[in-house]
Amino acid sequence: MDLVDFRRAIAAERRELAGVLDGLTEEQWEAPSLCAGWRVREVAAHMSMGFRYPLPAVVWELVKARGGLHRMTDRLARKDAAAASAGELAGYLRDHADHPWKPPVGGVEAALGHDVIHGLDITVALGLGRRVPGDRLRVLLGTVNPRGLKFFGADLDGVRLRADDLDWSYGSGAELTGAAQDLLLVAHGRRLPPGHLRGEPRGRFVGA
Repeated sequence: MDLVDFRRAIAAERRELAGVLDGLTEEQWEAPSLCAGWRVREVAAHMSMGFRYPLPAVVWELVKARGGLHRMTDRLARKDAAAASAGELAGYLRDHADHPWKPPVGGVEAALGHDVIHGLDITVALGLGRRVPGDRLRVLLGTVNPRGLKFFGADLDGVRLRADDLDWSYGSGAELTGAAQDLLLVAHGRRLPPGHLRGEPRGRFVGA
């Protein structure tokens, strides 16, 4: 992908996820996501934080959190999730589909990954069966590396990931197989619902 392709993929991902959010019931909005400690509502609020907070505000929030990035994002996600309606949370993504925001580290690849992973935090947790387009997945699978695994707390020691729907594998050891998007979640430290993964080490990566 070149920069234009990335921007198009990011915009499409945001619009598609906004459509998913539009169709959720009140019960689904309150359901837990794969992002530990957050409901679907908090994940949706967090996804649009970069659009809604200018840099000076982010810096001030980080100061209030004593430099703790995770503390800051958690507090803002909970505050914004409580203040915004379901329609507003979906609208933030749709209305800012073309916004050039990207994380401080990682560039446009990280921006696409942010939207894809958090979208899966919602759709996989709710069992909605959404499939992320293969071109987006291939780009993100190509970014899996030891530094990222450590950052996201993904312990793949002695495990080889192998996608059964794309030509992709990573690591060495006992084989863990599944859909590419599910293995991408594993590489980002998520625990998946039962039935998504196959192989002897799957118990390490399945949630309650």
